[in-house]
Amino acid sequence: MKKILVIGMGKVGSLVGTLLHKNFTVTGFDKQKPATSVPFECLIGDVKDVEQLSAIIAKHEAVVSCLPYNLNLSIAQMAYQHGIHYFDLTEDVPTTNAIREMAKTARAVMAPQCGLAPGLIGIVGSDLTKRFTKLRDIELRVGALPAQPNGLLGYSFTWSPAGVINEYVNDCEIVKNGIVKNVPPLEGLETINIEGQEFEAFTTSGGLGTMCETFAGRVDTLNYKTIRYPGHGRLMRFLLDELILKDRRELLEEILTIAKPPVQEDLVYVYAVVEGWDGDHLKREEFYRKYIPKTIDGQHWRAISWTTAASIVAVVEMVAAGTLPQIGFLKQEEIPLEDFLATATGSYFK
Repeated sequence: MKKILVIGMGKVGSLVGTLLHKNFTVTGFDKQKPATSVPFECLIGDVKDVEQLSAIIAKHEAVVSCLPYNLNLSIAQMAYQHGIHYFDLTEDVPTTNAIREMAKTARAVMAPQCGLAPGLIGIVGSDLTKRFTKLRDIELRVGALPAQPNGLLGYSFTWSPAGVINEYVNDCEIVKNGIVKNVPPLEGLETINIEGQEFEAFTTSGGLGTMCETFAGRVDTLNYKTIRYPGHGRLMRFLLDELILKDRRELLEEILTIAKPPVQEDLVYVYAVVEGWDGDHLKREEFYRKYIPKTIDGQHWRAISWTTAASIVAVVEMVAAGTLPQIGFLKQEEIPLEDFLATATGSYFK
């Protein structure tokens, strides 16, 4: 794998291309020029022009989609048809299921869900489980937040508003009492104290990826929740349910994008806890990191941007190096954390 096409030159995609450019020949693709300077060629076009995009994809060995979740499936289908590797950041369950079906007869790797959640959090959580002989609980939490919150929502859309709304609307898969089931989003409210700061966490869709299937029958409890500042979940329930804006996603996206534009100084919290037995001893293992903005090649990148970009680039590097399977569907929880951190880009997380 040497020639990689990165589709979507937004907040994350431009950094994905920049990081990949260090070791691969990268071409970017978007409907407009990147907002920031990038060290690789960018083609201008419309992803809905299937003929044009398919011809471009055919000239590469891999494609990385950094588009909103609702545009990924057509890109995956083109990658499948041309027999090249496919990677994306989607949290959308139906999209992932469709890609997984294609992967059964794919001639290359089909790897959706390579972001933070799903993605990195699943790699971390799975690594913790290896320290036990018998599992009881797996609880995973991720939060991408403004460093200095203001307003009642205490939030800033440094990530795709469409993706955030999708996570807040769709049902969430969990394991409870040993049974895989679906529960509503924005539920299971809990209080978390991190370094003296109080947060809340609640269920959101897609963060576990395929982990419920992987750990079904092995755990009593498995869940994923999103971390926010206190009060956020209640206000989002008001907007989505009481004002019924869940049925008008485009309008809600427009409102929130205008009201809560991205900030430069943000934080990403990654927290995982696993409980179980090591022989006869009941124990608990935890992983916690706080990631802040980083300067890469002289340019400032938000925490959410570089952690998301580095997550997917590290997986691409592992496939290119042959340390991951070269064909079929790739589950995030099957990626060894040690090998992930050993990659050039994965080392940013150490």
